[in-house]
Amino acid sequence: MIQFTLETDKALFEKAMRYAQKQVKRLIDNNPDFYPMYTKNGKWKHDGPAWTHWCDGFLPGMMWLFRRYEADTNGKDPEYWYKKAVDYSKPLEKRKGDRDVHDLGFVFHSSYYRWFQVDKDPKLEAVVIDAGKTLAGRYRDKGHYLRSFVAEDSLFIDIMMNVGIVFYAARATGDKTLRDIAVRHSLTTRRYLVRGDGSTAHEGIFDLETGEFLREATQQGHRADSCWARGLTWAMYGFATAYEYSRDPHFLETAEDCADYYITHAPADGVSPWDFNAPAELRKQVDTSAAAIAACGFLRMSRLLHDPVKGHFYWNTGVRILRSLCQNYLGDKDKEWEGVLKGGVYHMHKALGVNESVMWGDHFFVEALEHALRRI
Repeated sequence: MIQFTLETDKALFEKAMRYAQKQVKRLIDNNPDFYPMYTKNGKWKHDGPAWTHWCDGFLPGMMWLFRRYEADTNGKDPEYWYKKAVDYSKPLEKRKGDRDVHDLGFVFHSSYYRWFQVDKDPKLEAVVIDAGKTLAGRYRDKGHYLRSFVAEDSLFIDIMMNVGIVFYAARATGDKTLRDIAVRHSLTTRRYLVRGDGSTAHEGIFDLETGEFLREATQQGHRADSCWARGLTWAMYGFATAYEYSRDPHFLETAEDCADYYITHAPADGVSPWDFNAPAELRKQVDTSAAAIAACGFLRMSRLLHDPVKGHFYWNTGVRILRSLCQNYLGDKDKEWEGVLKGGVYHMHKALGVNESVMWGDHFFVEALEHALRRI
């Protein structure tokens, strides 16, 4: 049995980071200017449907993370990853006014926000702010939520991972209305989509006339009342972000509740099934993308908690999940595999990207690796 130490973890994570860089370089060399979503039989380029257009920020987001990792490791700016990150971020600017999706946080926080952190150009920040204002335009006064792309009466747990860009726009501009929208949306999500045991519903349906909450629903979970794993991890990470911006302790408590549900219901290796409440046969399908998001959430929350003992426990939990992903789910043993992580799930019911690589899974895996390597 391997005895893990800081040195063995570092070596394992550095090897995984090198592999991720190799796979992304392979992707952009073979399919230049292509923004993938999920693999089909391990291949990125295919004619499978997308359902919705939400993943374009993740590929340049990985490139910005590679740039930061290389800069921290070698002490100099890695020109290759900087140039590629810029090349793949620029085409996204036109989407800052996209009113068809609720995913502008995914698109612009991963790309333009990280670009702005490097170059400090106000024009880059303006793109992020505009995207935040566009997302805020989805707000419904009756119900106090940002509506999903599906319908006016629909609230998704996923939007907690995007509301951070509204918080950012509010802070950057001093716009109290934007901040109020972000806070109210987060409170509504907390009240209606996070259950008492820390599990989450994927979707909430509201009465358009009164704003009354009507029922839980789902687009991707096993049932309306089940706990879809990726939604749970969106909530973990998203409420932690809401706390960072607002300093409302209720949001950190909610993130902890979701994190503790994950800990008590995931298997020993920390890699969750795609839905925690699916029948045993269906629970055999893991979702490594949910595990990668969870690892990010645990590592992020470990520095936010006021209890250092629990913070240390969350850090160790995030590292344990990363170990499992590195040891058991990398595609490095299959020379034909084009993604980074195997075992991801996009949409179970539509049979899209099931047991494949998914772009957000690869992105948050790299984010967790970069975070861990900065602190080891």
